[in-house]
Parts: sequence; C-alpha cells; structure tokens
Amino acid sequence: MTWASIATDNGAWVRRFHPAPEATTRLVCFPHAGGSASYYFPVSRTLSPEIDVLAIQYPGRQDRRAEPCVPDLRTLADLVVQRLAPWLDRPLALFGHSMGATLAFEVAVRLERSGTVPLSLFASGRRAPSRHRTETVHLLDDDGLIANVKRLSGTATQILDDDEVLRMVLPSIRSDYRAAETYRYQPVPRLHCPVVVLTGDQDPQVTLDEAEAWANHTTGTFELTRFSGGHFFLNNHAHRVTKELRDHLTDR
Repeated sequence: MTWASIATDNGAWVRRFHPAPEATTRLVCFPHAGGSASYYFPVSRTLSPEIDVLAIQYPGRQDRRAEPCVPDLRTLADLVVQRLAPWLDRPLALFGHSMGATLAFEVAVRLERSGTVPLSLFASGRRAPSRHRTETVHLLDDDGLIANVKRLSGTATQILDDDEVLRMVLPSIRSDYRAAETYRYQPVPRLHCPVVVLTGDQDPQVTLDEAEAWANHTTGTFELTRFSGGHFFLNNHAHRVTKELRDHLTDR
C-alpha cells in the first residue's frame, strides 16, 4: 500500500465523533506525535453541538495500523488537504498540538493557497515553524525513544509497559518523531488567518521566544496564552483550553 492509495480511503482520515450538522463552524484537530484522533474525543464532546469537531486519524495507528506511516509532514499535509475537501462547505478552524501544530500550519498554507482562509489557526505546544532545533530522538533505540515519550508524558506510561501494545504503537511514534524532527520550514507568504498560540510555561520543547515567533507567520491577529505545566499542559487545563476554543469560534 502506498501513500497515494491511502489518500483515497474515504472515511479513514476524518473522524466526527459528535456530528453537529447545525453548527455554523468546524474545528479540525491534529494529534501530536504518536497520537490518534481519539485524543480529541473529549474536545468534540464538550464543543458539540455549537461547533462541529473533526479529528484527523493519521495512518499507522489504531484501526489504521496496517497502513504505512507517513514520515514527512509536507506529504502528510497534502494528503490531509485532499481528505478535507468535502468539509469545506462551512468556515473551519485548525487546532494542532506539538507535531500537530506544525502540520496544521502546513495545511493552513495549502488551504489559503487554494482560496480557503481558516477562521483561526490554534497552535499548541509547538515552536513557530521558522524556529528550528536540531533533534534526533527518532534515531534513538527503542529504550531511548520510550524514555523520551515518558519524559514528555504524551502517551500513558502503562501502555508503554505493555509489550504487546508497545510493538503496535512504537513504529508510529518513531515515524511521527522523524516527521517532526526532519521538518524544515520553507518560506511561504504569511497566513491571513488569526494565529492563537497556547503554550506551557515549563515546556522543554518550546521557549516563550519560540512561541512568540508564530506572530511572524500571519498578517492577521496574534494571541498567546501561557498555561502552567509542561509539554502536555492541556491535559491539566482541558476546561480552559476548550473554553478558549469556544470563545474564539462562537464570538463572531
């Protein structure tokens, strides 16, 4: 199976846990490295029916684990944009955490290039695309990769202690890390949509300066909100995060 063939697999990419056909806006959510669409089930449950929430399911995990992972963010963005085409019948915003924020940015670039300006781009737990760090976690052995994931608390540690489950999820985690770490920003016109950045004040992956640099990627408004906590601050601030999403998307 190739990346081209999985792009035509209807229904596999976009998950709509709580359909909200009467909602005037949509929110498309992009998981972090090693994450899956189900991570956003609580967000969907909370925001529905005011907002129609879609979550992207990357290949290589959960019910798509038999499909090849896509270890390149630009290729992944191209594939996602194809699958979002049927969902552009109403205004939509993009939310991504960590690797998902960079992917959401690349999707926003492609959408604007084709004439669709998102309502907002919400970038959570990720430095601006133009701020590069040399990272090689994806080259570590299995023990090193697992230790890094546990340090960031992005995947439940009990899952990583289950050998059978570990064999299933580790390839997708490594592939996603490779995609995030080998990504190199290529200068493009600034986005026109507003950019809202969410960041943890103790996140080892994002400094305040790296978070503020998102302002250089838009001609629209820019906002930054800091939360207490590390890389997965949003796990402890779910209510505040979903309230911020709702306030931005319904106050129009």
